[in-house]
Amino acid sequence: MVILCVAAGSAVVVLAVVGLVLGDFPVPVRSAIAAALWDRGSEFDFVIHSLRLPRLAVAVLAGMCLAASGALFQALIDNPLVSPDVIGIDTGAAAAAVTILAAGFAPRWLPLAAFGGALAAAGLILALAWRRGTSGARVVLVGIGINALLSAVITFMLVRFPIERVSAAARWQAGTLSSSSWGDARTLAVGAAVLVPLAYVLVRRLRAMQLGDDAAVGLGVPLERSRVAVVATGCGLAAVVVAVVGPLGFVALLVPHIARALAGSLGIGVMTLTVLLGAVMLLSADIAAQRLFAPTVLPAGVMTAALGGPYLLWVLRRFHRAG
Repeated sequence: MVILCVAAGSAVVVLAVVGLVLGDFPVPVRSAIAAALWDRGSEFDFVIHSLRLPRLAVAVLAGMCLAASGALFQALIDNPLVSPDVIGIDTGAAAAAVTILAAGFAPRWLPLAAFGGALAAAGLILALAWRRGTSGARVVLVGIGINALLSAVITFMLVRFPIERVSAAARWQAGTLSSSSWGDARTLAVGAAVLVPLAYVLVRRLRAMQLGDDAAVGLGVPLERSRVAVVATGCGLAAVVVAVVGPLGFVALLVPHIARALAGSLGIGVMTLTVLLGAVMLLSADIAAQRLFAPTVLPAGVMTAALGGPYLLWVLRRFHRAG
């Protein structure tokens, strides 16, 4: 586990250096590292500190939050197809955020609106899927339906309101890191500082809950409070990312799968590996989105969907064969 985490952390550092160096204005490796860490006022200061470093910080923090959110939901529902983007939680956050933007509210309300939308979507999904308990298959099916419904709401908002109001919402909806700022990085840092440690606390409860309700109660786990805490934490982690960079599909679905395949079932070490791999995936996707079709820059969400879509089809095929 230590070797895996060190390797993932090293990959984050290497990708960050690559992100600092590459671009329309290439920067030598030594100069990029110096400008990022200590050489303020150099000729590369604006490119590094105002353009590239905030984008890298946002990519790292957003990837960590999405990966942790996916790990929590998959462990809670005990279904590898559950993630906030597949079952509509991301879309709930996006629908609330687009509504706020289209109605003309200030962008400072985005995080609160996105969290409320994500929490409302999660509550609706769990309520509709409840039948003497929650079934992973029911949660996925209900979530896919809610996802489609909320996507229709977003489309309605985009065509209903004047173009000058919804143009920013339409660009944001693509899931891009291109306009990332230090303010975005601070918002994500605050969310991650509060919610990621809480996710670590909930990992122990989730491990007990996976033994069954009776065993968890026997171990002193308050079941209902723990479920509510997991849902609220997972929604918060997804919502803060959606509020800052828009919906980024498949990171929350794909990364926990990779972590479990490498290191086994969810635990403290696996959660650490998961958040590091989330940063690796989103950094890789954003760098690829910038450079693969240069000078055209794609939204990072396009690259995460290109990676995650085929993987989702492969998982569904495995489930079909197992059934």
